Amino acid sequence: MENENAEKQNASRRSFIKNASLAAAGFYIVPRHVLGRGYIAPSDKLNIGAIGAGGKGGDDISHFFASGKANIAVLCDVDDRSSAESRKKFPNAKYYKDFREMLDKEHKNIDACNVSIPDHNHAVAAMAAMQLNKHVYVQKPLTHDIYEARMLTQAAHRYKIVTQMGNQGASGDGVRQLIDWYKAGTIGDVKEIYCFTDRPVWPQGIDRGESKTVPPELDWNLWLGTAPQKDYMDNLVPFNWRGWWDYGTGALGDMACHIMQPAFAVLGLGYPSSAECSVATRYVANWEKAYYPDSGPVSSHIILTFKQKGKQDLKLHWMDGGIQPQRPAELLPSEEMGDGGNGIIFIGTKGSMMSGTYGMNPQLLPTSKTKTTIVPQTIARVPNGDDGHYAAWIEAAIAGYGSKEANDLSSRFDLAGPLTESVLMGNLAIRSYNIRTKNTNGDWDYPGQHIQLVWDGDNMKITNFEDANQFIKRTYRDGWALGV
Repeated sequence: MENENAEKQNASRRSFIKNASLAAAGFYIVPRHVLGRGYIAPSDKLNIGAIGAGGKGGDDISHFFASGKANIAVLCDVDDRSSAESRKKFPNAKYYKDFREMLDKEHKNIDACNVSIPDHNHAVAAMAAMQLNKHVYVQKPLTHDIYEARMLTQAAHRYKIVTQMGNQGASGDGVRQLIDWYKAGTIGDVKEIYCFTDRPVWPQGIDRGESKTVPPELDWNLWLGTAPQKDYMDNLVPFNWRGWWDYGTGALGDMACHIMQPAFAVLGLGYPSSAECSVATRYVANWEKAYYPDSGPVSSHIILTFKQKGKQDLKLHWMDGGIQPQRPAELLPSEEMGDGGNGIIFIGTKGSMMSGTYGMNPQLLPTSKTKTTIVPQTIARVPNGDDGHYAAWIEAAIAGYGSKEANDLSSRFDLAGPLTESVLMGNLAIRSYNIRTKNTNGDWDYPGQHIQLVWDGDNMKITNFEDANQFIKRTYRDGWALGV
C-alpha cells in the first residue's frame, strides 16, 4: 500500500509539472531598447518567487532587491504574521500560502525561487521549483536529510539550474584569505580541525509539552508539510522548531554550514569516511536519564574523519552547546579564540590558523603573523564579500546555467551538497546515539553509543550499524513527495 500511495503521489506530481510547463509559453518580455539607455529592462531583472517571506526569508528578499537586478514578483508564506512586513514592502507581489499553488499559477511569471522555510520542507519546495526550470537559492542547511541533499545536487544538473545555498560567509573575503594562506604552505598539511558554537540558543533536550490552539494566521497543515501529523504546541513557530528532529536540524543545521564551510573550501573535502559522537546527558532524578529522542541534545561533540589522498586522515571536530576545544598554544591568554562563542581552528604541521563565524576575521597563529605574512592571492574575491553572495546568484541566474558566473558561485549545490551531507552526518550520529533496545534483564541498551559509524558516502549507507540508516531518508507524510 505504501508503494502504491507513493506511485500515485509521483504520478500526480508528474502531471502537475507537465501541465505547468505547457502553460509557460507566451510570456512577453519587454526589450531593453524600448525603455531607453541606462534603464534596466524587466527582461534584465530576475523575477523571484519567495517561498518563505518572513524572518530569514524576509531578510533574503531584501538582499535580492537591494542588488537592483531582482524583482520580487510573488510571495508565499504559511503565516500571515511573519509575512506582513514583506507584503507591505512589496505590495505588487502576489501572495500565496501554499508554494505548490504558487508554482502552479505563477511559474510563467517567475525565473527563480528563494526557499527560506523550516528545514523539513526545503527539499520538496526546491525540487518542485527546479523541475519547473526555476533557478533556486535555498537557505542553509540545504536539506533536512542526507538523501535529500544528494537528490537536489543531482537535480541541479539534470534540470540545468543555477543554485546557491544561503551560507553567505562562503562568499566572504575571510574564507578566501584562509585558502590563500593554505595554498602558500603557511601552515603545512592540515591534520585536525576544530569547529565550535554556542548554539543551541533555543530549548533542546526537552519533552514536547501540551498541545495548543493553532493561531488563526497560521496554516498549520501547510507548515507541517512533510512532517508527521502532530498537534501544534507553544514556542515552536517562528524559531524554536530548530530543536525538534521532525522539523529542524539542531545546532549543526543552524551553524555548521557557516562554521564548517571554510574547512571544505580550504581543503576541498568530500564525504567523511566515519562519524562518532558524545552527547550531554540530562538526569531527571538520581540515576534516571532524561530520554527525549524527538529533540536535539543540549550539547554534543562530533568527530568526522576524512580520507586524504597521500596524507594522513583528517579529523574534523564539531562542538556545540558552548563546548570549546583547548586553546592553541600560540594564542595569547587574553586573545579571543574565534569570535568568542563560535569559530574554526586549523591545526597544521607547520602552524595554525583560525577564524570566527562565516570565516570572518581570519588570523594566523600566533596572531602577530597575520599582518606580516604576505602570500599571493590565488582566488578572486566576490564583489561586496558575504553581502555579495545574494547578488552573485542573481547575476549567475541571469547569465544562465553553465555560465562563468554560475560556475564561480561560492555555494552552488556541487559544493553545498557534500557540505550539507557532512553536517547531517553529525546529526545521524547524534540520533543513533539515542537508539535504545530492551535487554533480557529488562534494562535499556544503547547500541549506537561508544562506536564509530562507518560511512559509505557513494552509496549513502552506514555499513556497521544498520539501525542508523533510518536517519538518511525520512518517510514523508501522505500527500507529500520529492518527486524523484
